[in-house]
Formats: sequence, C-alpha cells, structure tokens
Amino acid sequence: MNSNLIKSFAAIFTLLTVLNCSNDDEKSTNENEVIEVPAVYSKVYGATSVTSDGTFITIKTTGTPDHKSVYYPVTSDLYEDFSGTTYAGFDFVKNPNKISEFDYTFKIPLNPTVATNHAATPLGAIGVSLNGVPFFNQYAGPNQPLTDEIQSFDQYWGHPTGNGTFHYHVEPLYLTTVTASKSALLGFLLDGFPVYGPEEENGDAITGLDAYHGHTHVTVDYPDGIYHYHITDSDPYLNGNGFYGTPGTVTQ
Repeated sequence: MNSNLIKSFAAIFTLLTVLNCSNDDEKSTNENEVIEVPAVYSKVYGATSVTSDGTFITIKTTGTPDHKSVYYPVTSDLYEDFSGTTYAGFDFVKNPNKISEFDYTFKIPLNPTVATNHAATPLGAIGVSLNGVPFFNQYAGPNQPLTDEIQSFDQYWGHPTGNGTFHYHVEPLYLTTVTASKSALLGFLLDGFPVYGPEEENGDAITGLDAYHGHTHVTVDYPDGIYHYHITDSDPYLNGNGFYGTPGTVTQ
C-alpha cells in the first residue's frame, strides 16, 4: 500500500481517537457535574438529602416529625402523653395508629410555573413541610371533610394513618410556634410552589387568596416575588381547587 495512504489512514485514526476520548471526557464531566441547589431548600431541615438535576429538586425524608407526639411508641424519646383539646377546640380522641418511618422522595419543579390544566390534589402526600413531614389536603377520604378526623390531631396538629404515615392537614403548629413563625416558609407543594403560614410577614391576616388558596407577592425568601400558598384556619386549610402549577411526583 502506498506509504502516503498509510500515513493518511493513521492520521485519520489518531484524530478519531482523540475526538472520541474528548467526547468521553466531556460526557464523564457532565455526568459528574454537581448542580447547585438554591439556598431556600436548605430550610427543609428534616430532609435526609436535597439535590437538583437542573430541572427538578429532589427532597428525601423519613416523614417522621421532630416534635413530640402521643403517636410515637411510649418507649420513644419523642413520646409525650396528650389529652384535653386539640385543633379548633375539639376534644382530643387518639386514633389507634403509630408513627412509622418511610423513604420519601419528593421530586418538585425547580422553576415552577402556572399550569394550563390544574390537577386536583390527591389523597396522600401533596407536599413536604420543613421538618420532612408530608402535607395532606383537606379531605379525610374521597370528598370526605376532616370533621371526623380533627379530634385525632396531636399536640402539634398532626396524626398518622393506618400504615403509620404521619402528616399535617392543617397548620403545623410546631413549625409556626417553635421552629419558625406564623408568617414563615413552611414547605413546598408538589408543584414546587412554596407554602407559608397563616400570617403575612408584617403580621397582617391573609387576604386575596385565589381558588387554589394562594397569591403572588414578594417574600423574604423570594425578593422578586412568587406565587405561594398560605395555610389558614378554615377549609381548605392549605390548598383549594387543585395545584396552581404542574405537580411533580412523590414515592414512599
């Protein structure tokens, strides 16, 4: 074979090898790239991990409250007996369930936007609070109001389901009175929009909520303004006629 032709083949082979190595190196770099998580998500102190792929924020939690509860086993350091009145003045009636630990993965949009079609909130977890406990909607069952469940809310206004899933339907009292405040960020719904307490930052009562139980304005966490939900003391408590944005996913 012509020596010049052999040299040409060798040069082409060398070039292809270099390009392939370069592509492999670039692919490896992209796969190992660490996406910075916005600082606001560090407030989810009950998370076991918080990561981002640039499109979604993934929050992992055990779903167990960091506060005391009558629903912990009596052998637990977090067990505390409770009697008297609970949320809205109801006489407390303990349900037979105990708090269990799970492996929750909440995957929510990093940059939430209003949905074209507003999906209804399902039964089960619709979001995550700062201490890692799930938020539930305003129903005890399909279209069943909370009336017959409120009396089972513990001293911090949460309770467990039959399989041990602890959750909040209403104001998470521990967050609004111990770890944060009634105007503070309390968590996020699955559509990525934040949840705030029953007061504005200046202490005023909440006004101007839309059908989804939220509105848009500046907050200390979002100085450019953002749509956000508010917890209030009447139905639907947290969320109204569906998610304002497009929900992500949750596994348990």
